[in-house]
Amino acid sequence: IMRRYYTRVCNFYYGKESKLLLSKKKALPLNNNREISFDHIEIISRQSKKKISIKKINSLPKLLKKQIILDLKNIKLKKKNFASLNFQKIPNIMGVLNLTPDSFSDGRKFNTKKKGINHALQMFRSGANIIDVGGESTRPGSISVNEKIEWRRLEKIIRFISKKIPLSLDTRKSEIMKKGIKLGVKIINDVSGFAYDDKTINLLKKYKIPFVIQHSQGTPENMQNKPSYKNELLDIYDFFEDKIKFLRSIGIKHNNIIIDPGIGFGKNLKHNMNLISNISIFHSLGFPILVGISRKRFIKDISRKNDTKNRIGGTVASSIYLMMQGVQILRIHDVSELLQGLKVFKELFKN
Repeated sequence: IMRRYYTRVCNFYYGKESKLLLSKKKALPLNNNREISFDHIEIISRQSKKKISIKKINSLPKLLKKQIILDLKNIKLKKKNFASLNFQKIPNIMGVLNLTPDSFSDGRKFNTKKKGINHALQMFRSGANIIDVGGESTRPGSISVNEKIEWRRLEKIIRFISKKIPLSLDTRKSEIMKKGIKLGVKIINDVSGFAYDDKTINLLKKYKIPFVIQHSQGTPENMQNKPSYKNELLDIYDFFEDKIKFLRSIGIKHNNIIIDPGIGFGKNLKHNMNLISNISIFHSLGFPILVGISRKRFIKDISRKNDTKNRIGGTVASSIYLMMQGVQILRIHDVSELLQGLKVFKELFKN
């Protein structure tokens, strides 16, 4: 059998510089977007890694070249917009609204109807493209919540704001998904990758709704007890590939799918850092990438004595890095602060 190779696009250019290199045919566009392009790829296998310029692709061995060219087709393809997300604009912002008493960073803050609605509207006005509402905490160590309680936390708010703002629903349970879809949510975001409740997959098929496939190892109760991988980057890539094959095989044919490597979900600091720094490997799957880094534990692990309550510094730094790797959606608590950082950074690239 031929060894399996993976293509990671790298060496990105942004803004003015990107357009210039594209016009000289010195770079290739990501998702047919002239604002962001690349001129190198890293060819990765479970045994090796090699970075080459896009000019050298033609001199690769025939079979390998064929694999790489197929990947590049996915990488260059323009993404169709869905659920009020615009993939020609990188990044889109998914604002986080936790309607839970126990979420790790904002539990109890927004769990009354009025506070929740105000916070959602405020994030949307600040520039979030979509708001992700959740009624069950899935932080490390958390325990599953009864369905009735979860729906009670969500219902009024979804009813009130789904008419005004695009919503994504963060839940693992098919019944909650169904009720949410009927009230107009645009995306289903299940942190278990549709493994928690076996009825969820048929629901996706029936309603043809856009959804996020997230990778997680274990369940929130146990996922941080010594997570391990042979190779987290490639194992998680294979997980997505297999999942998508499976979904295709049961008849989900649409492409309104987002993939999320699940930072902090059954991953230690080394796993998280490897995933974030090599995030652009997932472009080869051909779907928009969503990453949730906001306020996560890896920021504390790195910053140690400089850890602050909201971890905005670490969130902004990693978000800028992810934007520069072409990540299409960032899941964020502090929308205004983050957009401030991105706007300043982008402006510097125009000059």
